[in-house]
Amino acid sequence: MDTITHTLFGFTLYGAIDKREMTKEMKRAALFTAIGASQIPDIDVISQLWDHEGMYQMWHRGITHSLFMMPLWAFLFMTLSMILFKVKSWRLYFLALLAVFIHITSDLFNAWGTGYFEPFSQQRITFGTIPIIDFVIWLIIFAAFSLRKRWRYPRYQLYRAAWGLIALHFIIQSAQGYVLYQAYSKQYEQLTLSASFLPWHFHVIGKNETTVDIISDSLFGQAEKKYTLHSKEDADLNTLFEKRPAAKTLYEWAPFVVIVDDNERLGIYDPRFYRNGQSFLFEYIEK
Repeated sequence: MDTITHTLFGFTLYGAIDKREMTKEMKRAALFTAIGASQIPDIDVISQLWDHEGMYQMWHRGITHSLFMMPLWAFLFMTLSMILFKVKSWRLYFLALLAVFIHITSDLFNAWGTGYFEPFSQQRITFGTIPIIDFVIWLIIFAAFSLRKRWRYPRYQLYRAAWGLIALHFIIQSAQGYVLYQAYSKQYEQLTLSASFLPWHFHVIGKNETTVDIISDSLFGQAEKKYTLHSKEDADLNTLFEKRPAAKTLYEWAPFVVIVDDNERLGIYDPRFYRNGQSFLFEYIEK
C-alpha cells in the first residue's frame, strides 16, 4: 500500500484502542507506536542511496517486510517508548507487532508483493487483488473519523467497526479476483492479476509463449481486451543484464516480462504496469 494508507492504518489502529484507563504518557507512546510501526517496514527505501548494482527492486519490500522481522520491529518500538516517553509496557510491543503485521500483510494484496518469508525464501508473494492506492479504504477511514463526534458509544468501537469493514473489503475484492484468476487459468501458461483503482475491477495479464494479453474484467461486467503485446523470447539478454543490472533484478522479480528487441532498444518490462503504450517498470539499453 502507499504511504498515506499505511499512515491512516496507524491512526485507525490507535483509534481502536480502549484508552479510557491510559495515562497521558501511555497514550502518546501508543500513538507513536501505532503510526511508527505502521511505517517502519518501508524504511528500506533508503537502500536507493547505496544501490549501485540495480538491486533496489529486490531490496524494497524485501527483508524489512518479512514475518521474521516483526518481533525485532516490535521490540524496537517498545524500547523507543521506554526512552522517549518513560513508558514500559508489553501492550506497546503487541501493538507494534500488530501494526507491522497489518503493513506487510496488506502489501501482499497489491501487484508489488513482498518478500514475506525472507530470508528463507526469495519469492515475491503477490495476489494483485487490491490496488496500491485503495480509495475504498480511505473512504471507510474518513467516514469513521467524520462520525466520531456523533458516535454514542465508546469511540474505539467505531474504529474497530472500521477495521471490520476494511477486512470485509479485502475479502470481497480478493474473492472476486480469485474467481477471475481461476476462470482464465486454463487459457494461459502464465497468469497474474493487477487490481484496478475502480472497485471490483481487475486487469488480467496472461502469457502464452510470445504473446501477452492484458484484459480488463470484472464479475459483473464484460471483459475487454486492452492490449496484446508481443515478447521477443529468443532475444539474448546477457548484454542487457551486463549493462543494466536493474534489468536482471526486474527479470527475477516480476512474475513474467515482455522482452523488447528492435532496431532501437533491447529491454524488458513488467506488463502488470503497462498503461498507454508503456510500462512503469521498463529497463532497457539503446542500440
